[in-house]
Amino acid sequence: MHLSWFLRTSLLLVLVAPDFAAAAPSKGYDSLVALFQEWRAFQQPKVVDGIPDYRPAAMKAQVRALPGFQARLASIDTRGWSVPEQVDARIVQAEMNGLSFDHRVLRPWANDPAFYLTVMPEQSDQPAPEGPKAAMLVDLWLCTFPLQDSQAAAIRPGLRAIPGLLSQARTNLVGNGRDLWLHAGDAIREQADALKAFAAHLEGPASAALKEEVLRALSATESYRTWVADQAKGKTGPSGIGVANYDWYLRHVQLLPYTWRDEVVLLERELARARSLLALEEQRNRALPELQPVTTAEEHARAFADAVPRYMGFLASQDVMTLPEFLAPALQAKVGGFTPGPRNFFLEVDYREPLALRTHGYHWFDLAWMENRPHPSPIRRGALLFNVFSSRTEGLATGWEEQMLQLGLFDARPRARELVYVLLAQRAARGLASLRMQANEFTLEQAARWAAAQTPRGWLRLDDGLVWGEQFLYLRQPNYGTSYVTGKIEMERLLAERKARMGAQFRLKDHMDAVNAAGLVPTSLLLWELAGIPPLP
Repeated sequence: MHLSWFLRTSLLLVLVAPDFAAAAPSKGYDSLVALFQEWRAFQQPKVVDGIPDYRPAAMKAQVRALPGFQARLASIDTRGWSVPEQVDARIVQAEMNGLSFDHRVLRPWANDPAFYLTVMPEQSDQPAPEGPKAAMLVDLWLCTFPLQDSQAAAIRPGLRAIPGLLSQARTNLVGNGRDLWLHAGDAIREQADALKAFAAHLEGPASAALKEEVLRALSATESYRTWVADQAKGKTGPSGIGVANYDWYLRHVQLLPYTWRDEVVLLERELARARSLLALEEQRNRALPELQPVTTAEEHARAFADAVPRYMGFLASQDVMTLPEFLAPALQAKVGGFTPGPRNFFLEVDYREPLALRTHGYHWFDLAWMENRPHPSPIRRGALLFNVFSSRTEGLATGWEEQMLQLGLFDARPRARELVYVLLAQRAARGLASLRMQANEFTLEQAARWAAAQTPRGWLRLDDGLVWGEQFLYLRQPNYGTSYVTGKIEMERLLAERKARMGAQFRLKDHMDAVNAAGLVPTSLLLWELAGIPPLP
């Protein structure tokens, strides 16, 4: 198709905003949906004797079959399709590229000991858990006590698979990436701790059988941790994927118009910008008392009692977006209780100004939209594979913090404005550190120390697990550490482009409603669908 056709069609979409579900699908679109459904089934590993199969023979069979799916996708004629339909085709292509990259470069089943950790004690704020994960996740966060029979039935297959899966891992894992092995121990310990805590809640004859399965999974996890620590002693290789592979991944999987070098420049600029604006905010507020964190459960209760209602009231007063009734409860449910003792970086912020991280809590809005107003396209209805949504989810949430600052959310407490720039600096610093890791210029330890040193106020402490866990995730999942900042930049571009195109007709509420309705897709595809700017071919 010609670029002029793309632009005409996209601008028409921007002006009239048709309902995706209202129009009849274009010729051949049904074949894309059918292929997508086959593809999703194919992408999952086969389950043999109740255990996901990541053994070499199974992976070789998958990689042999993948080009057939890619060829079928390429054969679909998208001429004449609407832009939303073409966006769906690009999503499927990106997912297939993601599996191809896994086989060619990441090979997490062979290189990453944390890949085999399947216990999820807490709900992710993303549409799918961050980082490469084996199949058959055990979602303990969905369980309540006393445990319901349906909840026990839901987690039992995954629990039963853990001993066999971790046994299989000992044969599958042949990689030599030192940091992937050296720093997996903390993640394995977290799985063991979650299983211990869960087992402690299972009392009485009715829970005896399930508790036995949990304890078997716990024993296998603890044994696996010992094995990984022993194997790590002999690992000597780099763990980053290298600049050339990173560039390919950005372009063909994450669909971003950047290279590794571009991201370095962008994040260096954002780090400098955040730290300089923080300095100006501190100068402006120098006569005001510094914000003090809450230190007791009583102070916490008072400070957080009305944080969500205040925030929702602000969004309504500024006419920011449509606010259906399910948004506030979704955000309120994730406020959390008081945590005594040393505070990690995010608690240092949260305990000084509860509104600051409610803005980043746009994640919970995203999940509530997915659950209550699912996208009409089956391709966008659930979580996209390989976390290709991160530029949109993390980018919007990060950018939203400063956008709410600009709209006046913190006008009544000027020193809270400083926290927004502390947050941005931390995200830029950890993203830059992750880039250096992927280029094999930093070890994980060097990345953690650098990110901590570059984050203002000393709140990203090395004696806390947060900075280490973040860098371990960003090593395992390329681009995730940078997506907060590059995604923010892309979402700012989308806002600017739509304002430029609409002029006086632009309304922030209409813009945000369109963003929410489009689903959790890469930012480049939002720019195409909502602003008429096609992505790179």
